[in-house]
Amino acid sequence: MSSTSTQTQAPVMEVFASLQGEGRYVGQPQVFLRLRGCPLRCRWCDTPGSWRLADAEHARVATEGGPERRPTWATPFQAACWVAECEPREPRPVSVTGGEPLLWPGFLLELRDMLGGRRMHLETAGAHPEALARVAAVCDHISLDLKLPADLDRPESVGEGNLEPVPTDADSWTATRRACLAIVTERDAATKIVVVDGRRRGDYAPLLEDQARLAPDLPLYLQPATPVAGLEAPSIDLLTELAEDARDLDLEVRVIPQVHRFLRIP
Repeated sequence: MSSTSTQTQAPVMEVFASLQGEGRYVGQPQVFLRLRGCPLRCRWCDTPGSWRLADAEHARVATEGGPERRPTWATPFQAACWVAECEPREPRPVSVTGGEPLLWPGFLLELRDMLGGRRMHLETAGAHPEALARVAAVCDHISLDLKLPADLDRPESVGEGNLEPVPTDADSWTATRRACLAIVTERDAATKIVVVDGRRRGDYAPLLEDQARLAPDLPLYLQPATPVAGLEAPSIDLLTELAEDARDLDLEVRVIPQVHRFLRIP
């Protein structure tokens, strides 16, 4: 299916009810709407199966009656119906994750009106400031990653979706990070930094300093990497040093691992 025919459609990987395992709303019952497609190649990514559209045979919808297969390409209305099918009882906030949801800004803009009174939370890698600016006003919460370029392999073309250029080096990542921080400041938002073993305290200084200057009132979550693909979690010493560096900049900081991994839930 061509990108011109999917302007308000997006490729859905899965829809399921669970507990939020990261960030500001950790522990909150939510429904997760995971979209396919991401040009980034974060070495610590825990859902690499969401990167490519070519892998999209169907969407998995975890309804109360059991998992069902649905067409991958969905309209906002269809996706909202699947969300309702997954809710055990009362309506829940919806976390739109990926992949990278900002590849599909038109879908996000229409989805908001389809969710009724549900809050729509956006989880983004922070690589698409133009798309973020388009959709920020319809998001009830934005979780924004702040990334180290050293943690990413070379980006790859998704083939469809948002054609906004992706940062590829330290300078372009700096500009992109600053643009995204300026968009989310003074909103219901939070930032997240995934911390991996082998990094130095000073590596993260530009990220902390940019947030302190551009979005000082947002909470910051330092997330120790879940060991995947040969990467190891950071030492408690590094996490403590980074937390203190953030506090020195008057940032509200918390250290929280991926709680859903400990609970062994999706």
